Amino acid sequence: MTELIPFPMLTSKEQLRYSRHLLLSDIGEAGQLKLKSATVLIVGLGGLGSPAAQYLTAAGVGKLLLADGDSLDSSNLQRQVLYRTEQVGELKAELALEQLESLNDEVQLEAIAEALNEESLATYLPEVDLVLDCTDNFETRHAINRACHHYGVGLISAAAIRFEGQLASFNHRQQDSASPCYHCLYPETGESPTLNCSNSGVVGPLLGILGSMQALEAVKWLLEMPVPSLNRLRLFDAKTLEWQNFAISKDPNCPVCAK
Repeated sequence: MTELIPFPMLTSKEQLRYSRHLLLSDIGEAGQLKLKSATVLIVGLGGLGSPAAQYLTAAGVGKLLLADGDSLDSSNLQRQVLYRTEQVGELKAELALEQLESLNDEVQLEAIAEALNEESLATYLPEVDLVLDCTDNFETRHAINRACHHYGVGLISAAAIRFEGQLASFNHRQQDSASPCYHCLYPETGESPTLNCSNSGVVGPLLGILGSMQALEAVKWLLEMPVPSLNRLRLFDAKTLEWQNFAISKDPNCPVCAK
């Protein structure tokens, strides 16, 4: 006689915690179970990663890998809302894990207190459903893009500087002649851009907007809903609250995705 495999269900505790999700026809219990079964890697736990990690933890994503090799600096506190003044000097990945555990003990959390590169990304990507690029340098962004393409893992990327933000997503599972990658949008030249938050500044709430948008797009991605930022560059002007949208074309000579 064939042994019956029990159909997964939410516990009564989870039904109460996620009750506002369960009321939504686009989510319901089946969608919440999809979130519960998913694994997401967040690379960078600064201004973008802070809100993104909090919302995905609160949403009940089953497992979050939290990667950041930096220690908390007092200058981070203006925008990195996951942390507290008395924690300055401690590792962000470990601080984030502690804070998020207190937010939702139903989620499995793993701290990766190192700056990930292409080699170390290979350790984690085979078990991951989606990656959020919340980093602040092009070298790491391109390493993440190459690794996601190699392992066929979706990528949601955001960035912010001054009063300007941007958001884009790439479906590396769909490797066809029409699907671009991050390199198609920003070709790797070997030169690092001279402008960053350290020398140009950034208004704090802008990071909250873009990080929350990453989390929102991640939830929709995991639920297999349409993701409006897929293969599109969405630019946000924090002064006017206006968005601009541009289609991202695949580079036929891209060394990453056109092979």
